[in-house]
Order: sequence, then structure tokens, then C-alpha cells
Amino acid sequence: MKRNIIWHQSAVTKSDRHQLNGHKSCVLWFTGLSGAGKSTLANAVDYALFQHGIKSYVLDGDNVRHGLNRDLSFREEDRKENIRRVGEVSKLFVDSGHIVSSAFISPFRCDRALVRSMFENGEFIEIFLKCPIHVCENRDPKGLYKKARNGEIPDFTGISSPYESPDRPEILIETDRYTIEESVNKILFVLKERKIL
Repeated sequence: MKRNIIWHQSAVTKSDRHQLNGHKSCVLWFTGLSGAGKSTLANAVDYALFQHGIKSYVLDGDNVRHGLNRDLSFREEDRKENIRRVGEVSKLFVDSGHIVSSAFISPFRCDRALVRSMFENGEFIEIFLKCPIHVCENRDPKGLYKKARNGEIPDFTGISSPYESPDRPEILIETDRYTIEESVNKILFVLKERKIL
């Protein structure tokens, strides 16, 4: 079956879209524990980009599981497939000329490395939101840590399942030390430094 599937080149290239938009495209891959601030910061960055007329979009872990990945459980193999699919969707957004902010725990290095391999050099920007687990647990906006501690959620990252911190993320933000505004400015600075903006 696969041998009959052929990749069709678009009439409008990614470079054409970059030229029209006045900026390049990339994926900002937000990774970190639940409660570290991934969705909050991804949306704050997206809003800042929108204010400057930049083509952007947020892929949020919970939102994606409502539709595209609603058939997946939280078993390890399904969690890996969740990240692979999100990587593929992120690539489509990057090809369309957007800066896509993907906010997923994505706890395993091998899964993040797989997604990185889907992109051209410089298009994948890993943003590690480093935050002590006790701070994440105190925030616990969804009450997940409490449920995990009570044994209601098996394989919960940081409690009963490991989180593998990135070795060399492009951006490291300690969300217990910096404000959202400071963190957004740091990310925008890197995007300008890399000539994406």
C-alpha cells in the first residue's frame, strides 16, 4: 500500500510563504512537567506574535486529545504515538509558514528526538520549562497531582512515570523564577537572534 503513496510537492513553497509573511516558520516545542506553565506560556507567546502580525498557532496537549488523538490512551505506546502525530501536524504548520507552539509534556527524550528529526536544521526549538515538582504540585490547576498521589491516575509523569529533562534545549526557562512577560521576551529574543522574526 505504501509504495502507491507519493508525496506531492506544493505549488507554493515554504520559502514563498516566508517571503510573503515577512518571517520564517518553526516549531516552539514546550516541554516540562504538568503545571510547569507550558500552555500558559505557549499562549502568551502566540498572543505576542499575533500582536506583531506573525502567522502562528498553538497546539495544546489537552485540545489535541479532544479530536485528533482522542483514540489514544495514556499507555506508553499511545503516549509515544501522541507525540509522533503532534510532530507531524507541527511539521505541516511549519510548511504552511506558521510559527507553531506545541505544548506537550513529552517526557521522553527519544520521542522529542524523533520529532526534531522531522524538521530542517533550525526549525525545531525545544523550550524546557524547568520547574520544581513541588511548585508544579502546588499550582496543580487540574488537580492531577492529587489524583496521582491517591493512585487514581497511573503512570503520571513526575510521580509514577519518569520525566527525562532535555540535555541541550535551545531555550531553558525556570518558570518558578521568571514572570510570563520575562519568559515571552526571552523566547522572542531567541527568535529574532535566529532571524526567524
